[in-house]
Amino acid sequence: MDDDCSRVDTSGRDRLTRLADFVFEAGMLRKTPRTGYQFLGTGAENVAEHSFRTALIAFMLAKGAGADPFRAMGMAVFHDLHEARTADFNYVNKLYNTTDARRALTDALAGTGLADAVMPLHDELEAAETLEARLAQDADQIDLIANLKEELDLGNRYAADWIEAAMGRLRTEEGRTLAKAIATTDHAEWWFRAPDRQWWNRKNATPPKD
Repeated sequence: MDDDCSRVDTSGRDRLTRLADFVFEAGMLRKTPRTGYQFLGTGAENVAEHSFRTALIAFMLAKGAGADPFRAMGMAVFHDLHEARTADFNYVNKLYNTTDARRALTDALAGTGLADAVMPLHDELEAAETLEARLAQDADQIDLIANLKEELDLGNRYAADWIEAAMGRLRTEEGRTLAKAIATTDHAEWWFRAPDRQWWNRKNATPPKD
């Protein structure tokens, strides 16, 4: 099929309608699974869930590294948006299939008026020449590491090998430092061990009266 003929034509839709289209398209990420968990054997998430925490992590990393947290977060927000059109390709899929992420994102943004703001973020992330881009890429891996740590804590021994592989993909010292902390922290401590022990011993966890 000719490449031009395979493109979706949105030229007849006004900008506001295209923004509405874009909102619905972004919503597809809630229904787009991250496919690597098929090979891990446990765990599951969709691309929207992954993108949300990746954006938070990118902000945190950039803030700690003295970089622009909002630019890093912006790159992370949009880094997998193309998967609403292409679906998620895991590392096994990529041995046999290719996808054009830039084309998919360009088509998604066509007519929205957002391309001038978003496409430079995509290109900066792919080039990985700026600190913000490298931090955003690390955030992508750290979100995966956090999920893998949960699976490891719950008994999936294969997750340890995956964590080691993801650690090797980190590009910044800030990212490596946070990733090591995540890999050595029980994923349930933040809620289970934080309250006073007596909180769990009281019936219905009812706080005492003054």
